[in-house]
Amino acid sequence: MRPPLMIFAAGLGTRMRPLTDARPKPLIPVAGRSLLDRALDLGHQAGATRIIVNTHYLGAQVAQHLEGRDVVLSPEADLILDTGGGLRQALPLLGGSPVMTLNPDVVWTGPNVLSALQADWDDDRMDALLALVPLARATARQGAGDFALDADGQVMRRGDFVYAGAQIIRTERLAEIPDQVFSLNRLWDLLIADGRVHGMVHPGGWCDVGYPEAIPLAEALLRG
Repeated sequence: MRPPLMIFAAGLGTRMRPLTDARPKPLIPVAGRSLLDRALDLGHQAGATRIIVNTHYLGAQVAQHLEGRDVVLSPEADLILDTGGGLRQALPLLGGSPVMTLNPDVVWTGPNVLSALQADWDDDRMDALLALVPLARATARQGAGDFALDADGQVMRRGDFVYAGAQIIRTERLAEIPDQVFSLNRLWDLLIADGRVHGMVHPGGWCDVGYPEAIPLAEALLRG
């Protein structure tokens, strides 16, 4: 299975200020390479059939950065739609379900997380497969964990696993959510209620590059 990939690059990057005062967060460099380019590397290496990048804040810079590449933009010009609304707007460009999604403000070491998700995907049992990291290994994470896993690998709310920012997910039930702007948490809750969300624990390193002080931690992780 080689699903299409959606990279979320529309956010305001408020936690990353002042670095995002004049530059969108996905274009911030870590160890000499932008976060967006690192995300694109993962998608290309995993054989994504097509890659969509949504834009909003300083979107012209993202568009210029991607000019000439085999990437399709999904601009959110007037209103930032959050992850759920942004994914739903991009569905005609993605061209199928399930899809992979990726947050670019993360640095990974170890196996390619998107390839690992594809290898672990079970079409009969899953409507979503989330990449997770234990809270104890979640470098630069601020706050508690997001999820727990049961013995069968099903995801439940509240636990010591952090959503790592990568997943495979079916998109059909996005149509049930009436709001224009909404988080993918809304879709997860629908799928969790049906027992159709599973987790895959990433065995390598992971760093949340969400604020300026996290950049040297991410660079140290990459060196290590």
